[in-house]
Amino acid sequence: MDRLLTRLLLLLLALSALPAWAADAGWWQAEWQYRKPITIDAGPQGAGLAADPGRTPVLLRLHTGNFGFDGVQDAGNDLRFVSADGRTVLAHQIEQFDPLLGLALVWVDVPNLSAGAPQTVWMYYGNSKAPASGNGQQVFDPDYTLVYHFADANAPARDTTAYGNNAGAVVPPAEGAVIGRGVQLGAGPLPLPASASLAQAAGAAFTLSAWIKPGMQPGAQAIYARRDGSAELLVGIDNRVPFVQVNGQRSAPGQPIPEGQWAHLAVVADKGSVQLLLNGRPAAQLAADLPALSTAAVVGADAPGAATPLANFDGALDELRVSKVARPAALLQADAVAQGADSRMIGYGADEQSTGQSHFAFILKAMPFDAWVVVAILGLMMLMSWAIMIAKGRHFGRTSKANAVFTETFGQLAGVPLRTLADMDRQGKAPAAMRDGSLWRIYQVAIDEMQQRHQRDGSSGYLGAATIAAIRASMDAVMVREQEAMSKRMNWLSTTIEGAPYVGLFGTVIGIMLVFVVAAMAGAVDINSVAPGMAAALLCTAAGLGVAIPALFGYNYLGARAEAIGADMSVFIDEFAARLAEEQDLRAAAPVQG
Repeated sequence: MDRLLTRLLLLLLALSALPAWAADAGWWQAEWQYRKPITIDAGPQGAGLAADPGRTPVLLRLHTGNFGFDGVQDAGNDLRFVSADGRTVLAHQIEQFDPLLGLALVWVDVPNLSAGAPQTVWMYYGNSKAPASGNGQQVFDPDYTLVYHFADANAPARDTTAYGNNAGAVVPPAEGAVIGRGVQLGAGPLPLPASASLAQAAGAAFTLSAWIKPGMQPGAQAIYARRDGSAELLVGIDNRVPFVQVNGQRSAPGQPIPEGQWAHLAVVADKGSVQLLLNGRPAAQLAADLPALSTAAVVGADAPGAATPLANFDGALDELRVSKVARPAALLQADAVAQGADSRMIGYGADEQSTGQSHFAFILKAMPFDAWVVVAILGLMMLMSWAIMIAKGRHFGRTSKANAVFTETFGQLAGVPLRTLADMDRQGKAPAAMRDGSLWRIYQVAIDEMQQRHQRDGSSGYLGAATIAAIRASMDAVMVREQEAMSKRMNWLSTTIEGAPYVGLFGTVIGIMLVFVVAAMAGAVDINSVAPGMAAALLCTAAGLGVAIPALFGYNYLGARAEAIGADMSVFIDEFAARLAEEQDLRAAAPVQG
């Protein structure tokens, strides 16, 4: 039995370690055959940002120069983006994906973009069965109230955010837009909806950003206009010089946008200040609060109600965004640097192919620290329970074999005095194997008691019923001690059986709580973001059951062995007492020699 338990333990350890040996520890999921490392460097060697932007939607430009488009689905549905830790799935949105042209534009939500050190994001692809998971509502945080990519030609601009602030008119696409298609303004305006999410309270924070490319027409032109009675907010250009105007107060002129070039224009209002940024750098500033505005805004033309309307914007526009918060300058600088045609922030590594990874290894890689703590506790419980089962199995095995030898030898000595076996042992004629048995220890105590009684009485003659009862009590005491020794540490097995599932369940509950908290904080609720954590949390319960079930089987088996040994001791005590009584009766009936 001890060999069997040892082999089972080694087999269990081997099976638990096999998936980890066979797996590629750095791979996310085995179903995805390929991956590509993408380096995001916002530091001095890359984008050169002055501060940390924080959560940033980063644009990835895939083309035949950095991506082969081999093995990926036609629509890019199998694209997945995983952070450097190898398990956190990042939200993404596909603006354009055309493997025939060898061009793709993908937005990826980077939770914490830092200017201190480069970050690595892994792009996985090559899974023909993977469903589409791109979702712009998760890429752009809820403080964005309008995001237009202008990806749909000959259709009103569709809002990427959950607010659904779609445009009210179709605007012709722009040729050679900075990102994707863009729109060409001048012939007509691009009206925005007068929705509650776009309403502006007095003094509230506000951010507007877009890529613009002015045309040849001179003079003042309106890019974004909103008027509500005497209140107004205008963003425009005057001879290609950007300006912002609040209630008739216009910012001082700065540097013009070079002719025929795209520029990133942003306006940020917060706490009595309205700042104009050009290509991520401050260009002008006004000391003013934004007025309350509830009317519809217009892009590319002046809003109704102007005494002297500005001319329509003659130029192209792309990637229009409106936020209900003041976006930090570092984020706007990151947008300007990363979204341009020559981004210095994004680097693409060589594609890698999977060598195969087991599902179990994926779960292990997704386990957080608290889950490892629970698994470590369960591992200690498992080692202790297996050590007890092996030790008990060895002990019970030796005892059973020794008792069997003793029973056979004792049975062969029927009809002779009971102390004959003890005399044979002193003479070295008795089997040595029987000395490891509990029956031998009980027998020794009985013989010792008989000798002590004879020495005390000064005679080797008859033992009365009271003496036999005393000897039997001594034998019962040894049996009780033997049973206590057999039951020693068995309570740990019962504790393991009852406690291990609860410890595993505790780890699962904590893990699920953390999964939902992290998902809520990150704003990600798709299955790819919560499934790894859920699987890792459930592994704690599986581990608890894996510890308890073998302990249950071992406890029941050892309990049956202990009961069998106890029954043998009880039977032997009864047999010994009966033979002793018969032996004494024969002595009492024998004639006394004169």
